[in-house]
Amino acid sequence: MNLPSNPRIAVIGTGAVGGYYGARLAEAGQDIHFLLRSDFEHVAEYGLTIRSIDGDLHLPRPAIHSSTASIGLCDVVLIALKSTVNDALLDLLPPLLKPGTLLVTLQNGLGNEDFLAHHFSAHADSILGGLCFVCINRVAPGVIHHIAQGLITLGEHAGPALPRTHQLAAALAAAGIPCSVDGSLARSRWKKLVWNIPFNGLSIAAGGLDTAAILADPALAELVRELMQEIIATAQHLGHDLPATLADDMIARTRTMTQYKPSSLIDFLAGHEVEIDAIWAEPCRRARAAGHPMLRVETLLQLLRSRLHQRELGVR
Repeated sequence: MNLPSNPRIAVIGTGAVGGYYGARLAEAGQDIHFLLRSDFEHVAEYGLTIRSIDGDLHLPRPAIHSSTASIGLCDVVLIALKSTVNDALLDLLPPLLKPGTLLVTLQNGLGNEDFLAHHFSAHADSILGGLCFVCINRVAPGVIHHIAQGLITLGEHAGPALPRTHQLAAALAAAGIPCSVDGSLARSRWKKLVWNIPFNGLSIAAGGLDTAAILADPALAELVRELMQEIIATAQHLGHDLPATLADDMIARTRTMTQYKPSSLIDFLAGHEVEIDAIWAEPCRRARAAGHPMLRVETLLQLLRSRLHQRELGVR
């Protein structure tokens, strides 16, 4: 099935990722509808503001909604909620769905497409994943700071890329969003984990460090490399052709981000849930099931669980 020339697109989760990409699409003339909760009144009055290395933009009157029922049926749904609240999708998605609606998860980690396929089986052949390689933070209600990068890599959950995948990629590219299509979504998921697992994890486990501080510490920088190499080896064992040089490339790119706080650190410091299962636990489960356990990643996972327990107890 092809996308219509001007698809109706819902953005579920108008935080940093959903707000930024949705705003870029809206500025380019796409029919974008944002679901907002905590920021609804602020954005209704002041609009949505993007501060970006690629050029600032302000949407004074974006199409915002407080419920998916008021959005109605859509051609594409961009899911940018944290994976920790995936259960909310069981109520949020049905008012948006019609035959052929594309469900595109822009979430981190593994298992999000499987969740959608299990709970929305009638749309199992219309599920895509989007990997967002971007440094971005929500810095205030309705205000998003885009610091670096921005590539989205799209892939189909259940097979190779279809014409609709390329059409969606073209719509993103027309909005100034760099976009590529990968014939293997699983490979792209593991590629992103090569960055997310060490930097999101160590930022918390090492006591609240940004990426620059992590790489400035020789011991932590070496641990980043060791974690990355372990993840790459596991992905290769699973049949995903990640290059051995990927760790060097990602570390070099990270050095250009300056003092970037990963999203998991921001969630941790704010007292919010951290995406433990999707980013660390599920990859560890899949690695062990394949007979290739990631021992360093499992140790990091235990440290993170300990830090979260200490936070619950009020221990600093």
